[in-house]
Amino acid sequence: MKKGERRKQELLEIAYKMFLSKGYENTSVDDIIAEAGIAKGTYYYYFPSKEQTLEEVIDLMLDKETERAKVILASDYPIEQKLVGVIASFRPDEAEMTIKDALHEQENLLMHEKIKNKLLDRLVPLVCEVAEQGVREGKFNCDNIPERVKMIIILSNEVFDSDNYTEADIKVFIDTIERMLYAKPGSMAFVEQLVRK
Repeated sequence: MKKGERRKQELLEIAYKMFLSKGYENTSVDDIIAEAGIAKGTYYYYFPSKEQTLEEVIDLMLDKETERAKVILASDYPIEQKLVGVIASFRPDEAEMTIKDALHEQENLLMHEKIKNKLLDRLVPLVCEVAEQGVREGKFNCDNIPERVKMIIILSNEVFDSDNYTEADIKVFIDTIERMLYAKPGSMAFVEQLVRK
């Protein structure tokens, strides 16, 4: 890694830690600069704005989540658990929710859409691999897999993006996944316990 790339990576790690500890809204560019011990011009050389820093921090989070998903993908878990595990690996942990919550602020709505598209770009191919394996194993019986997977991910994000879902939402979500993949009824019931955790 070149020196400039290493410096940028260090700044992203500092911003990530500060967004976690102080929250995105409560962290200023000056805070990041002071913590990094750099000149303001150096910061702006790498990041034209704080919003750009946030986007790249989220890219960093997506990189880590992609690696987690690949570990699950390579596992010998039952196919249904593998499918849910790959999708769930892209959920921020509790500490990272402060960063994710920043995307819901009015001024970050465009970035929120951009990040959702980045998430789909990374997640759809991984989940497709699982779904295709499920078809080969006879656990799922469907075509148009990329389109079905995309709908499952979007539905998952919309339903579980906040804590406002109900028991009925969970049951309908599970039923919908099973129907979309033509999976055996009840084969995804374990999701209910995962969501409640």
